[in-house]
Amino acid sequence: MKVLVVGNGGREHAIVWKLLKSPKVEKVYCAPGNGGIQKDAECVDIAATDIEGLVHFAKETKVDLTVVGPEVPLLSGIVDRFEEEGLAIFGPRREAARIEGSKRFAKEFMKKYGIPTADFQSFTESSKAIEYIREKGAPIVIKADGLAAGKGVVVASTLEEAEKAVIKAMEEKVFGDAGQEIVIEEFLSGQEMSLMAFMDGKTVKPMVVAQDHKPVFDHDQGPNTGGMGAYSPVPQIPDEVVREAVETILLPVQKAFKEEGIEYKGVLYAGLMITASGPKVIEFNARFGDPETQVVLPRLKTDLVEIMEAVIDGKLSEQDIVWSDQAAVCVILASGGYPGSYQRGVPIQGLDKPAADTVIFHSGTVLSGEEWLTAGGRVLGVTAWGESIQEAQMRAYERVKQISFDNVHYRTDIAKKAL
Repeated sequence: MKVLVVGNGGREHAIVWKLLKSPKVEKVYCAPGNGGIQKDAECVDIAATDIEGLVHFAKETKVDLTVVGPEVPLLSGIVDRFEEEGLAIFGPRREAARIEGSKRFAKEFMKKYGIPTADFQSFTESSKAIEYIREKGAPIVIKADGLAAGKGVVVASTLEEAEKAVIKAMEEKVFGDAGQEIVIEEFLSGQEMSLMAFMDGKTVKPMVVAQDHKPVFDHDQGPNTGGMGAYSPVPQIPDEVVREAVETILLPVQKAFKEEGIEYKGVLYAGLMITASGPKVIEFNARFGDPETQVVLPRLKTDLVEIMEAVIDGKLSEQDIVWSDQAAVCVILASGGYPGSYQRGVPIQGLDKPAADTVIFHSGTVLSGEEWLTAGGRVLGVTAWGESIQEAQMRAYERVKQISFDNVHYRTDIAKKAL
């Protein structure tokens, strides 16, 4: 079969890599893809947001399955359009994807159905938001309501920091329209956990858990990014806590969607905080997480195509999903300056060196002739696996040290919390 993957990041490269392991797949296209993806799939020069262009391509090329990586096309209704044309596509429809598209919608949805999350208020006026912050005190969390590529969240430890975050989002518009409305949340403390699940509108099948590292610097310092690395499993979080999260969050969300008359098909990502009073939702995403996908998919033993087909057909309950006991660690190599401004077009060395039990997922690269160049903030994800987290971590960092480019930046403590 022919498969089209929509997107151009490390998550999409991991999806392409996994799909190619299926005996059912003879050809993978990726739109628009990146330099590294073009080594594995045929990249097509169509933007992830050009829905009509993607529909036309899928029909012309007789694509059997389309898989959507990023959130923007989901919220623009790509799944609705493909289904109108009778094309098989993996991902939630626009209405279901709102769980990610609006923080306020997600919080009100959770409140309505008693899904555990932090207390919150939403605001459309900065003066009222600042008034509320002064009343509540710090630490406190400020979130842009709309999509901000994982960077629209500020965990403010002082009132001054919190007020600055409000002004940046609402008055200086650093997140564009995404910050016209903000959600202010109670600060939750504990261990973070990423719990993704396949859902087909009736059945929920959780994936293995992972832990992401959002802040740009070691020891969780500095501004939030799209993610600087991840690892799976998360041994410091007991299995009973994961089961509790499935029982109190994932299953009730599935039931709540049903009550709202919304059929949720695809991947639901729950970003959770494991607090003293149990797991609570920090955020929902309507797709595979990035970089978590780069450690979760290498642990998947079942054919990903079969799972996706079962989701689309509403037959997920009949699908056995098997996971490897091995551990996986992913370290992100970023451009100096990220998540702020950074240089593009910087030559990358060391990508051709072979390494056992390691794969490099490209996030922001282009291939210019024979030379690899940087083309984004997050450039590469180096994923390694092993019998233990320690072994996977050691392999990942050994491979990281073989790669270089000017001003390369990466965290040196990925997976340290597990050790």
